[in-house]
Amino acid sequence: MTSAATEAIAPGSDEPVVVTADGPVRTVTLNRPDDLNAADAAMHRRLARVWAELADDPEARAVVLTGAGRAFSAGGDFGFMREHRDPAARWRIIEEARRIAVEMLQFPLPVVAAVNGPAVGLGCSLALMSDLVLMADTAFLADPHILVGLVPGDGGAAVLPAHIGMLRAKEFLFLGDRVDAQRAVSMGMANHVVPAAELTARALALAERLAGLPAQALRDTKRALNQNLELALASTRNYALVAERYSMTEAEHRRFLTAQENRIGN
Repeated sequence: MTSAATEAIAPGSDEPVVVTADGPVRTVTLNRPDDLNAADAAMHRRLARVWAELADDPEARAVVLTGAGRAFSAGGDFGFMREHRDPAARWRIIEEARRIAVEMLQFPLPVVAAVNGPAVGLGCSLALMSDLVLMADTAFLADPHILVGLVPGDGGAAVLPAHIGMLRAKEFLFLGDRVDAQRAVSMGMANHVVPAAELTARALALAERLAGLPAQALRDTKRALNQNLELALASTRNYALVAERYSMTEAEHRRFLTAQENRIGN
């Protein structure tokens, strides 16, 4: 290991994103298991930086992206969403969202998403911006941005039509319904369904296989393929992100925040 980004972090760490190394494979673990790996401000900030750090690791050849505990990621943490009321925080969050999407799509190494449980909102986008997606048979994908009064500006509007076509992308984003693992594969949102107990081993084995391929040929092939996604992101990103920023101020989203605060008694 030659990079601070790839230093192993002990189990039980309170780091929101844990990066560990196993030979040429790096595992990026979303690490807020008690909160279903929902993104708080620290995790969101870290996700905006980790890909550039890993790209600078000369010994890395492939990455597995997964979640600690029983979820991949439940999306945005409610405490984090409460920051939407602050104008400066809104711009910071949107800039981080832009950077996460751009960095993932331009990341040179293959990324295997090991979706070990619910992948919701941002979690769903992280899975879909990966290169290969393995889903536990107990996992599901969902993007409820619209249901909570927000525009899905963090990558979904760009990459979903490329994966599943425009009509299905609209249905998925408009309605926010859950898509289980088997249906996700049939729709083109995932590559394989894996028994939950085998997911980690299968994802690591796939990453090791990718790590053994000719590195430059693999990188350039990924870049050529991802040009399609980068063009889609470029054509939707500015509008979608600005629209998401303004949707944070709209009455529908504010009502959602108030209802959640009343529900939890804050």
